Amino acid sequence: MKRVNRDVVVIGAGPAGLAAAISASQAGARDVTIIERDEELGGILKQCIHNGFGLHYFGEELTGPEYAERFIKKFNTLKNVDVKLNTMVLDINNNKEILVSSKKDGIYYIRAKSVVLAMGARERTRGAIAIPGTRPAGIMTAGTAQRLVNIEGLMIGKKVFILGSGDIGMIMARRLTWEGAKVEGVAEIMPYPTGLTRNRVQCLEDNSIPLYLGHTITEIKGDKRIKSVMVSRVDERKRPILKDKWETECDTLLLSVGLIPENELSRKINIKLSKTGGPIVDEARQTSMPGIFAGGNVLQIHDMVDNVSRESEIAGENAAFFAMNELQEESKIEVRNGEYIRYVVPNYISASRGVEFYMRSTQPLGRADLIIKESGKRFPIRYVTPAEMIVKRVRVKDLLFARETGSMTFALERIEK
Repeated sequence: MKRVNRDVVVIGAGPAGLAAAISASQAGARDVTIIERDEELGGILKQCIHNGFGLHYFGEELTGPEYAERFIKKFNTLKNVDVKLNTMVLDINNNKEILVSSKKDGIYYIRAKSVVLAMGARERTRGAIAIPGTRPAGIMTAGTAQRLVNIEGLMIGKKVFILGSGDIGMIMARRLTWEGAKVEGVAEIMPYPTGLTRNRVQCLEDNSIPLYLGHTITEIKGDKRIKSVMVSRVDERKRPILKDKWETECDTLLLSVGLIPENELSRKINIKLSKTGGPIVDEARQTSMPGIFAGGNVLQIHDMVDNVSRESEIAGENAAFFAMNELQEESKIEVRNGEYIRYVVPNYISASRGVEFYMRSTQPLGRADLIIKESGKRFPIRYVTPAEMIVKRVRVKDLLFARETGSMTFALERIEK
């Protein structure tokens, strides 16, 4: 079977893959290849025609396709990169040999010196959350609806209900309202929205779409097409209160109940996974498998594509250094999550340079201090909610203590009004 050798191989050509490939090229990798199963570059951004992208990365507000085009243009100017479109990754092994298949080139191996995982994430479906009831047509994820409406030009329904207050769901609530559909409401099992505050305000409140916090769907009704759903309030343990329920008519149900990092390939080669559902990584975004790096939603679910790009640039740059035998191996200091912190990325650091940490809270706290427990260093955070990523860059001088302790722990402390 044919084998092709490459310095750096990036799996996925969405915002993470493009940023990683560009960064690897600019860092000096001799050749960089992107493998993409779709027919064009850009990933999910192609169907995100709303604005709100690029404010942090480019300093201006762009739509998803506009944001992707900035990276595609830069990618196309580079001489040492290429892309394999309509190409599926079938397998990967510990030697970084990637088995791929394409209609054009058939089945063959790409042997890489280093690999960047940039496959993104997938949506949870009805099967993942086990909603009881019949199985009629008209039930789909919010991302599927977004593609059908924005790419295919199809109208998916006239009376819509949405389960989950994820960002794509709220954005599609607005989009469908503008297209003439009646969005009956959004039910969210948590006592707070799980998407960004700006989407709750701009998509739901500005369009008078009801948001039912602490509610879920307990039954789907319909024969060939969905006709209605039963919506129930839940108790503090997220169990439906069956006496407190009501029925709403709808011909379409959208599910916006969270994303899952695409890590089937990671599991194939026994890469250690973290609380994010993605790989455990160090500050170079190297996984537990030397020479394999990860960035973007395959590592952790981001709320802004700007951070996907920035994080994936770190992965791409260090993948290039590894391929050139220039990545320095340093002792690793464990980063832990303490009170009110669900997870922290990266999981290990060297404390030899400043590091940008990403983390999420376990519950809304409002104003709070982010604390490094071992040193007592505090950073004020204006507004803390699980929906919005906490991104904090810590200078090297505030990390020096970790060389002695061998670990550092982040925690949150609520600031009382």
